[in-house]
Amino acid sequence: MTQIRDCGEDAVSTRGLELHFGETPVLKGIDLSLPKGSTLALLGSSGCGKTTLLRLIAGLLSPTGGSVSIAGQVVADVATRTFLPPEKRNLGMVFQDYALWPHLTVGGNVAFPLEMRGVGRAERESRTLRALERVGLGPYMERRPSDLSGGQQQRVAIARAIVAEPQLILFDEPLSNLDRELRETMVSELAELIASLQLTAVYVTHDHAEALTLADQVAVMRAGEIAQFASPDILIERPATSEIADFLRLGGTADLEWRDGVWFFAGSDHAVTIAPFRGVRLARALLPLASVSISASARHALHATVLRSQFRGDSHLATVAPIGLTGVELQLLSHTRLRRGDEVGLSIDPDRIHWFG
Repeated sequence: MTQIRDCGEDAVSTRGLELHFGETPVLKGIDLSLPKGSTLALLGSSGCGKTTLLRLIAGLLSPTGGSVSIAGQVVADVATRTFLPPEKRNLGMVFQDYALWPHLTVGGNVAFPLEMRGVGRAERESRTLRALERVGLGPYMERRPSDLSGGQQQRVAIARAIVAEPQLILFDEPLSNLDRELRETMVSELAELIASLQLTAVYVTHDHAEALTLADQVAVMRAGEIAQFASPDILIERPATSEIADFLRLGGTADLEWRDGVWFFAGSDHAVTIAPFRGVRLARALLPLASVSISASARHALHATVLRSQFRGDSHLATVAPIGLTGVELQLLSHTRLRRGDEVGLSIDPDRIHWFG
């Protein structure tokens, strides 16, 4: 449960938000708030509750406990039996498949929300053109969606979401259907678009790279709860749990054991660092990428076997298993390719170790 501040200043906030399907809890008392002009990423693996939370904010589901407020207005509250349907919440939504109608022109797709609101034709055309110009597609008004690239179709979906000038835009994994290379290109473009349009957005994704690129705040969700709510830099520097560190692929995690003023890998004589006693003799720690390197001194190195290596454009990301340790995998960056089965000596920077708890 995470509470940021009084909801009066926020674009969206939830308090004690719950959803049960019969006896099964799906969301377990979610407290969060997002200031206007910010982007919140709901990040987690399948089944963690992130899409359910988005649907509760949108009004596509009704909560079984707690409340939702948008721009200071309560739109759902179980205690007072308040529930506003989606069309009354002044929202825009961008879906996984963009949900563009192939029989309508680009302009017809963007104008549809205004038509449903009964906006007159002249004003509808003016606002539609303005929305398309804001996303750089003014000249495409009379084209069909099938004539556009995937990125252009995404921009049409965003134009449709903003045409009625909503208070909040909800993105439901809009890049999940794209291949990896196109998704990496589109996430930077989408981040720039959200910033330039000064949108307030909630963005659902299972991809941590998307979340860290797009969001001002990230809510990492696990089993219907918010495991950590933080800015991207805090999330990377100080993950709250080893599970979050593993999910974000921040490096290797291991149990360290304190004996005679030295921290060892648990159950071994491999010393990691000389550091003060932390109140417990067994502690969980993250050894991030930046803390592990190939040692220039074979004599004092921690010896490890290369499990796999992946090229990342300017370096190789290698996963290694320290020899003699069970269940421990570390990661490091190497300028040269390391082959599976190679033995390397490792040096660990104790100042970069992150201790959990």
